[in-house]
Amino acid sequence: MTHESYLSAWQQSQELAESMQPLIGKLYRDQGVEISVHARPLLNASTIEIIKAHRVVSRHEGSALLVSQSYPILKALSELDLAPASIDLGKLAVAYWQSHTDESGLADFLRTELASAIESNDNSQPTDVVLYGFGRIGRLLARLLIERSGGNHGLRLRGIVVRGSADDLEKRASLLRRDSVHGPFNGSIEVDLENHAIIANGTYIQVIYANNPTEVDYTQYGINDALVVDNTGIWRDEEGLGLHLKAKGAAKVLLTAPGKGDIKNIVFGVNDNMILPEDLIVSAASCTTNAITPVLKAVSDKYGVKNGHVETVHSYTNDQNLIDNFHKGDRRGRSAALNMVLTSTGAASAVAKALPELKGKLTGNAIRVPTPNVSMAVINLNLDKPTNADELNEYLLTMSLDSPLHQQIDFSTSCELVSTDMVGSRFAGIVDSLATIAEEDRAVLYVWYDNEFGYSCQVVRVMQKMAGIELIDLPQ
Repeated sequence: MTHESYLSAWQQSQELAESMQPLIGKLYRDQGVEISVHARPLLNASTIEIIKAHRVVSRHEGSALLVSQSYPILKALSELDLAPASIDLGKLAVAYWQSHTDESGLADFLRTELASAIESNDNSQPTDVVLYGFGRIGRLLARLLIERSGGNHGLRLRGIVVRGSADDLEKRASLLRRDSVHGPFNGSIEVDLENHAIIANGTYIQVIYANNPTEVDYTQYGINDALVVDNTGIWRDEEGLGLHLKAKGAAKVLLTAPGKGDIKNIVFGVNDNMILPEDLIVSAASCTTNAITPVLKAVSDKYGVKNGHVETVHSYTNDQNLIDNFHKGDRRGRSAALNMVLTSTGAASAVAKALPELKGKLTGNAIRVPTPNVSMAVINLNLDKPTNADELNEYLLTMSLDSPLHQQIDFSTSCELVSTDMVGSRFAGIVDSLATIAEEDRAVLYVWYDNEFGYSCQVVRVMQKMAGIELIDLPQ
């Protein structure tokens, strides 16, 4: 190809990607249909992000998917009357063009592949959501909920609860608007000082000031039967989290930290089937537990696990000191920005709450390192069945694409991958395939994860399940 032909092909792809954006947005706003390409969501994606998502298909299919191949399928989708669903445009396009040479059979193909969404009706009402606490996870959850707001979306962010006084509203809005790790907010943010509210991309968010959950009456703000997401970590048992249920207008509670006692610790994709309509208090476990459990489940299902050790290389967090000072935890008082800090993690033992077959089989430690976000789990396993690196990687690649864990497990083949490349990843964990070691019954896996954003995506999935939202995953 000549220079001109390369440039022409790129410009054509860019033009088609630009044409896809309004179709993707309209499908979501009007019908609650979420479009992705091989598990990479396209809602609010830029033209370049849409093109890059198509390029990733080559990792799974051997050749890249052209935007010109997926555009006619998306256009045909936009003309269908669909129930809320999660539709993988990449899988549809690959399947269609493997058996067709033109668009003449597209209508019949889509009617067959999407029959369950075409025949289904959804009349459910959105669930009010309150974020109790507005720190790192709270603000990322707000971004995700605002990003996904639409007429048919089942979760509606109505309020946030913080300690302090109303004179810090501008500061709260500024922290949502700008983020040193995740970049600027994608949209517009206004502040209503008189009514103590933040308006973000048209979403009216009531800011409520309270020092205790029982002080709040959500109904006075028009918030009813709310799902309260506790991001503070102050209360982690049923008694403490039960305080939220005493607030007028609150119906259910989700904890964004490991729960204690009999509280169900949920890793979405692994044991979310445990969430029952009558469950009032649920935990979304920890970021590390969410990162390692899907990979461990995949390995355990095929090879079995005798025992193992998980070493987490984890970015520093707010509970550490910037410079040396008193801290009740061992070693955590030393400067987070200057030291690698050896500490404990409950993630290895917490895996057993989602995967009972691994109870007592895993140990774990953590090393906090001087980076602000993105962590890695080094999973060292002794297996029941022998394998090798190529076979294990091929299996995990398949699991990342064609299994119920495709939203949780991502797979990388890059030899240049470093931690900042994973900032903003929506997967629970990313398998670094070039680092995989496997021989006979021993295996070592390296799993990256955005311990803030990737975890927040998992929390939103648990929120949807608690709200009774079951998106049809297509094609099946």
